[in-house]
Amino acid sequence: MKILIISPGKAHDATVAEGVAEYQKRLSKKFSLAWVFPSAADKEAEGAAVLKQIKESDFVVLLDERGKDIDTPGVAALLDKQLQAATKRLVFVIGGAFGVSKHVAARANATLKLSSLVFPHMLARLLLIEQLYRAGTIIDGGKYHHA
Repeated sequence: MKILIISPGKAHDATVAEGVAEYQKRLSKKFSLAWVFPSAADKEAEGAAVLKQIKESDFVVLLDERGKDIDTPGVAALLDKQLQAATKRLVFVIGGAFGVSKHVAARANATLKLSSLVFPHMLARLLLIEQLYRAGTIIDGGKYHHA
Protein backbone atom coordinates (compact mmCIF):
# COMPACT_ATOMS: atom_id res chain seq x y z
CA MET A 1 0.00 0.00 0.00
CA LYS A 2 1.15 3.50 -0.78
CA ILE A 3 0.83 6.29 1.77
CA LEU A 4 0.66 9.94 0.78
CA ILE A 5 0.91 12.65 3.40
CA ILE A 6 -0.38 16.05 2.34
CA SER A 7 0.81 18.82 4.63
CA PRO A 8 0.15 22.38 3.49
CA GLY A 9 3.09 24.72 3.82
CA LYS A 10 6.82 24.49 3.37
CA ALA A 11 8.86 21.31 3.14
CA HIS A 12 10.30 19.90 6.36
CA ASP A 13 12.51 22.30 8.26
CA ALA A 14 15.65 21.32 10.14
CA THR A 15 13.76 20.82 13.42
CA VAL A 16 11.98 17.72 12.07
CA ALA A 17 13.75 16.70 8.85
CA GLU A 18 16.11 14.21 10.49
CA GLY A 19 13.37 12.47 12.47
CA VAL A 20 11.02 12.33 9.49
CA ALA A 21 13.81 10.88 7.33
CA GLU A 22 14.58 8.21 9.93
CA TYR A 23 10.96 7.05 10.28
CA GLN A 24 10.42 7.22 6.53
CA LYS A 25 13.43 4.93 6.06
CA ARG A 26 12.01 2.48 8.60
CA LEU A 27 8.57 2.60 6.99
CA SER A 28 9.97 2.00 3.49
CA LYS A 29 10.29 -1.71 4.32
CA LYS A 30 6.49 -1.95 4.50
CA PHE A 31 5.01 1.08 2.72
CA SER A 32 5.83 3.42 -0.12
CA LEU A 33 5.50 6.86 1.46
CA ALA A 34 5.47 10.28 -0.24
CA TRP A 35 4.90 13.85 0.90
CA VAL A 36 3.21 16.79 -0.82
CA PHE A 37 3.39 20.37 0.49
CA PRO A 38 0.76 22.50 -1.27
CA SER A 39 0.61 26.17 -0.41
CA ALA A 40 -1.95 28.86 -1.07
CA ALA A 41 -3.05 32.28 0.08
CA ASP A 42 -6.26 31.21 1.81
CA LYS A 43 -8.23 28.21 3.07
CA GLU A 44 -10.27 27.65 -0.10
CA ALA A 45 -7.26 27.84 -2.42
CA GLU A 46 -5.34 25.55 -0.09
CA GLY A 47 -8.26 23.12 -0.08
CA ALA A 48 -8.36 23.10 -3.88
CA ALA A 49 -4.60 22.40 -3.97
CA VAL A 50 -5.06 19.52 -1.51
CA LEU A 51 -7.96 18.01 -3.46
CA LYS A 52 -5.89 18.04 -6.69
CA GLN A 53 -3.58 15.51 -5.02
CA ILE A 54 -6.37 13.08 -4.09
CA LYS A 55 -7.63 10.33 -6.39
CA GLU A 56 -11.19 9.03 -6.31
CA SER A 57 -10.02 5.60 -5.10
CA ASP A 58 -7.93 6.99 -2.20
CA PHE A 59 -8.90 6.42 1.41
CA VAL A 60 -8.45 9.85 2.99
CA VAL A 61 -7.76 10.53 6.66
CA LEU A 62 -7.97 14.16 7.71
CA LEU A 63 -5.99 15.10 10.80
CA ASP A 64 -7.77 17.93 12.53
CA GLU A 65 -7.97 19.09 16.14
CA ARG A 66 -11.75 18.55 16.01
CA GLY A 67 -11.41 14.97 14.79
CA LYS A 68 -12.09 11.72 16.59
CA ASP A 69 -9.61 10.85 19.32
CA ILE A 70 -7.62 7.73 18.44
CA ASP A 71 -4.90 5.78 20.21
CA THR A 72 -1.93 3.98 18.68
CA PRO A 73 -3.63 0.56 18.50
CA GLY A 74 -6.49 2.37 16.74
CA VAL A 75 -4.06 3.73 14.15
CA ALA A 76 -2.73 0.19 13.70
CA ALA A 77 -6.29 -1.10 13.23
CA LEU A 78 -7.00 1.60 10.64
CA LEU A 79 -3.81 0.73 8.72
CA ASP A 80 -4.50 -2.99 8.94
CA LYS A 81 -8.09 -2.56 7.77
CA GLN A 82 -6.88 -0.63 4.71
CA LEU A 83 -4.23 -3.28 4.02
CA GLN A 84 -6.88 -6.01 4.25
CA ALA A 85 -9.20 -4.02 1.97
CA ALA A 86 -6.36 -3.80 -0.59
CA THR A 87 -6.50 -0.01 -0.53
CA LYS A 88 -4.01 1.18 -3.12
CA ARG A 89 -3.32 4.54 -1.52
CA LEU A 90 -3.97 5.83 1.98
CA VAL A 91 -3.82 9.62 2.15
CA PHE A 92 -3.31 11.61 5.34
CA VAL A 93 -4.08 15.32 5.21
CA ILE A 94 -2.69 17.49 7.99
CA GLY A 95 -4.98 20.48 8.47
CA GLY A 96 -3.43 23.72 7.26
CA ALA A 97 -2.75 26.95 9.13
CA PHE A 98 -6.02 28.38 7.80
CA GLY A 99 -8.01 25.37 8.97
CA VAL A 100 -9.55 22.95 6.48
CA SER A 101 -11.91 23.83 3.66
CA LYS A 102 -15.35 22.26 3.83
CA HIS A 103 -14.55 20.46 0.55
CA VAL A 104 -11.51 18.70 2.03
CA ALA A 105 -13.47 17.81 5.17
CA ALA A 106 -16.27 16.40 3.03
CA ARG A 107 -13.84 14.26 1.00
CA ALA A 108 -12.28 12.67 4.10
CA ASN A 109 -13.26 9.08 4.86
CA ALA A 110 -12.19 9.63 8.47
CA THR A 111 -11.30 12.69 10.57
CA LEU A 112 -8.94 12.04 13.45
CA LYS A 113 -6.87 14.09 15.85
CA LEU A 114 -3.32 13.34 16.88
CA SER A 115 -3.90 14.85 20.30
CA SER A 116 -6.10 17.23 22.22
CA LEU A 117 -3.07 19.51 22.17
CA VAL A 118 -2.41 21.68 19.13
CA PHE A 119 0.99 21.28 17.46
CA PRO A 120 2.85 23.27 14.82
CA HIS A 121 2.59 21.58 11.42
CA MET A 122 6.22 20.53 11.40
CA LEU A 123 5.83 18.70 14.69
CA ALA A 124 2.52 17.15 13.60
CA ARG A 125 4.37 15.66 10.62
CA LEU A 126 6.91 14.00 12.90
CA LEU A 127 4.20 12.74 15.26
CA LEU A 128 2.21 11.29 12.37
CA ILE A 129 5.09 9.44 10.74
CA GLU A 130 6.24 8.06 14.10
CA GLN A 131 2.71 6.79 14.78
CA LEU A 132 2.56 5.19 11.33
CA TYR A 133 5.83 3.40 12.06
CA ARG A 134 4.60 2.31 15.50
CA ALA A 135 1.31 1.11 14.00
CA GLY A 136 3.21 -0.89 11.38
CA THR A 137 5.22 -2.64 14.06
CA ILE A 138 2.02 -3.49 15.95
CA ILE A 139 0.55 -5.00 12.77
CA ASP A 140 3.72 -7.05 12.32
CA GLY A 141 3.60 -8.27 15.93
CA GLY A 142 6.72 -6.32 16.88
CA LYS A 143 7.78 -5.12 20.30
CA TYR A 144 7.79 -1.38 19.56
CA HIS A 145 4.51 -0.74 21.36
CA HIS A 146 4.38 -1.81 25.01
CA ALA A 147 0.69 -1.58 25.81
